[in-house]
Amino acid sequence: MESNATDRLTQAGTADVQTPLSDIFFMTLRQWPWIVVSLAVCLGAAVFYILRTPSTYTRSAQILVKEDSKGKSLDMGDFADFGLFQSKTNIYNEVSTIVSPDLMREVVSRLNLDVNYLRDGTFHKNVAYGYDLPVTVGFVDSPDENGVSLRLELEPGDKARISELKYGDGRESDKTWEVAFGDTIDTPAGKLTVVRSGYYEVIGDKASETFSVVKTPLSQAVESYNKRLKVEMSEEKGTVLRLSFTDQSVQRADDVLNTLINVYNESWIRDKNQIAVSTSNFINDRLGVIEGELGNVDSDISAYKSEHLIPDVQAASSLYMAENQTTAKQVLALGNQLQMARYVRSYLTNESSRNSLLPANSGIENGEIQALIAEYNERLLQRNSLAAKSSDKNPLVITLDEQLAAQRNAIVASVDNQITSLNSQIQSLQRSQAATTSRIASNPTQAKYLLSVERQQKVKEALYLYLLQKREENELSQAFTAYNTRIVEHPGGSGRPSAPNKRNILLVAFVIGLALPFGVTYVREINNTKVRGRKDVDHLAVPFLGEIPRNKAISKGKEAADNGIVVKEGSRDIINEAFRVLRTNVNFMIGSSEGPTVLAVTSFNPGSGKSFISVNLGMSMALKHRRVLIIDGDMRHGSSSAYVGSPTRGLSNYLSVAGTDLQGLIRTVDECGSLDILPVGAIPPNPTELLESPRFRELIDTVRRTYDVVIIDCPPIEMVADSQIINQYVDRTIFVLRAGLFDRSLLPVIDRLYAEKKYRNMAFILNGTRDTHRSTGYGYGYGYGYGYDYGEKK
Repeated sequence: MESNATDRLTQAGTADVQTPLSDIFFMTLRQWPWIVVSLAVCLGAAVFYILRTPSTYTRSAQILVKEDSKGKSLDMGDFADFGLFQSKTNIYNEVSTIVSPDLMREVVSRLNLDVNYLRDGTFHKNVAYGYDLPVTVGFVDSPDENGVSLRLELEPGDKARISELKYGDGRESDKTWEVAFGDTIDTPAGKLTVVRSGYYEVIGDKASETFSVVKTPLSQAVESYNKRLKVEMSEEKGTVLRLSFTDQSVQRADDVLNTLINVYNESWIRDKNQIAVSTSNFINDRLGVIEGELGNVDSDISAYKSEHLIPDVQAASSLYMAENQTTAKQVLALGNQLQMARYVRSYLTNESSRNSLLPANSGIENGEIQALIAEYNERLLQRNSLAAKSSDKNPLVITLDEQLAAQRNAIVASVDNQITSLNSQIQSLQRSQAATTSRIASNPTQAKYLLSVERQQKVKEALYLYLLQKREENELSQAFTAYNTRIVEHPGGSGRPSAPNKRNILLVAFVIGLALPFGVTYVREINNTKVRGRKDVDHLAVPFLGEIPRNKAISKGKEAADNGIVVKEGSRDIINEAFRVLRTNVNFMIGSSEGPTVLAVTSFNPGSGKSFISVNLGMSMALKHRRVLIIDGDMRHGSSSAYVGSPTRGLSNYLSVAGTDLQGLIRTVDECGSLDILPVGAIPPNPTELLESPRFRELIDTVRRTYDVVIIDCPPIEMVADSQIINQYVDRTIFVLRAGLFDRSLLPVIDRLYAEKKYRNMAFILNGTRDTHRSTGYGYGYGYGYGYDYGEKK
C-alpha cells in the first residue's frame, strides 16, 4: 500500500494536466453569449472597414510585341537593302521600357493625372474623373516640388468658389476666391483657372457640386501610378504582354492603359527612325552638290557645240565607236564606284563626322564594306545612346569609342583597297580605250573633247538618278514603318471592384470572430495553474470523497453567515445532492466502527470553504438523526461561529478558564436540533498554546461521549501549527481543495502528506467546481442531478 502511494506520488509530481481541445470547445460553447458578441464585433468592424475603404478596380489589356519588327520597312524588292537593319526583339527589354518612369511621366502629363478631384461621400471620398467631372482646375505656374490642395464649390452662373487653400510646406490661406469659368486668378500657390470639362453639359445639378482638389508633385504622381501598373509575360502566348492597372476610377484606368500603349509605340517609332533620318540628310546633301555639277557640264556641252557647230560625230565613227562604247560603259561604272569610294573615305577621315552615322548604302559594290558599315552604324548607335544616358567618360563609352575607331580604320583600309582595285581596272580599260581611239585618226579634236565632257555628264546624271531613287526609297521606309506592337485585347475588365474583397473580408472576420472566444479560452486555460475540476485531481493517491458545486455566496468572497446553510431537508437541488453523496462517502470511509468519529476539516489555502463544508456536512449528517457537533477550531477567524451569531463565549473560554461549563458554551443550529456548534468565543492572543493545553484533550474526550460525529473546523495547514496539534485527537482528516484557488503545483504535496501519513487517514473534497465545465469533465456532471429538476427552488 505504501509502495503504491509512493508510485502515485511520483506520477503526481511529473504529471502535466493538459486541457484537450474538445474540452476547450465545450467550455467556450457554454459561454455562447461571448461568441455572439465576438462575431458581432468582428463582423461590425469588417463592415465598417469595407464602408470606409474606397473600391478599386483592376483593368487589363494585352499587346503582342512583334519579334521581327525592329527596323522592318516596306518590302519593295531591292529598295529594302538601303540603310535599314533587322534584329530580333528582346521581350524583357520591352517590359522594362513599358514600366519605365519616363513613359509614365508622359502619360501623367498628357492626362493631367497629377491633379486629383475628390467628391465627399457618406463614408469616404470618391474620385471624380471623366464622366463624373464637370470642371477642371488649371495650375498655371504652381511650383512642382510642392503640392497644392483646395476646396472647389460650383455655384450657379458658371462660377466657382475656391477656399481652404494649402500649399508649400504646410502653409494655409484663409482667403476665399470667386472665379468665373475660364478666368485666371492669382493665389499664393500660383495662378489658377477653372474651366469646363467636356462632360459639363451632361452632368446635372452642377451648382451643388463640391470637390477637394489635390495637386501632387509630378515625380510623386509618376511613382504612385507606376506602382499600380503591372506587366506580365504570358507563358503560353510567346511575346504577348498583359498590362494591368488598379485605380478607383474605371475610366481613368482605361485611359492610363490606352495612353501608355500609344506613348510606347510613339517612342519606339522615334527610336527606330534615327538611321533613316541620318541617311536622308546625307542623300539630300549629295543631291545638292551633284545637281550643281551636272548643270555645269550641261552648260559646257551646249556652249561648246554652239560655238564650234559640232555635228553628230557618233554617226561618222560608228564603226570604231561600237567597241569604244563597251569600254566607256565599263569605265563609267568603275568611275562611279571610284568616286563614291573616295567620298566615303573622305567622310570617314573627316573629324566632324566621327560621331555621325555612315551612309548605309553608298553604291560601292563590295559586300564586305557594306557589312562593315552596317556593323559600325549599329555600334555607333549603342555608343551615342549610352553616352546620352551617362557621359563620354563612362568606361563603356570609352570602350565603344576604341572599338569604333578600330572599325573605322578597318573600313578605311577596305575602301583604300577598293580604290586601288578600281584605279587598276580603270587604267586597264583606259589603255584599251586609247588603243581604240587612236584608230579614229580622222576624228577632229572637237569630237574628242565632246566625248570627254559627255562622259562626265553621264556619270553625274547616273549618280543623280541613283540618289533620287534612294531618297524616295528612304522616305517610303519612314512612312511605312509599322508599330512594334499590336493590341490583342483592349483595356477592360470586370465591373466588380477588385478591392476590398468584401466576401473574403467578411469570411475572415467571421472566422476571427468565431475563433477569438475559443482562443481566449485556450490561452486562459493554458495559463491557468489552478485546479479546475475532477480531471486535475484524478491522479492523486489520496482518497477522493466528492466534489461540491460552487456556491454563489462563496464565489463573491463572503464567509460564514452570509453563505448560509444550503443543505435543507427534502431539497433536491444539485448542491444538496452533492452533500448527500459526500455524506455517503464519509460514512463509507468511517465504516462500521463503534463509537463516535472525530473529523478534522482543513485546507492549504484560506478561503477554500472549510467552514462551509464543515457546517453543511454536519447538517447533512444531522438530517439522518445523528448527533453532530461542529467545533470551530480556527481561533484566529472563527468562521464557523458566524453560523450561530459569533457569541462572545466559546472554545477559547473553555480552554483558558478551568471549571467552565461546556454545555453552556455550545449553541444549537436553528435549522436542525441535532446539529450543535461550539464557537470560538473571544479571539485569544495565544490560540496555539490553548490547543496544546490538557483542557483540549479533555474537551475531545467529553464530546466523544455525547455526539455521534464531531467535526473540527481547523485552520489551513503549514501556515500555523494548530492543525497539526488538533490532528493528534482526530480519527480522520479531510482536506478541502478549492477549484480555481488551489495551485496544481501543490498537488504532489498532498500526495506526499498522504504517503508520509503526517495527517491521520487523509481524504480530500473538491469544492467550488463550476457548472461551465460540466461537459468537459472538470465540473460536477457525474449524476448529481439525475432524475431531479435543476430549476427547483432551494
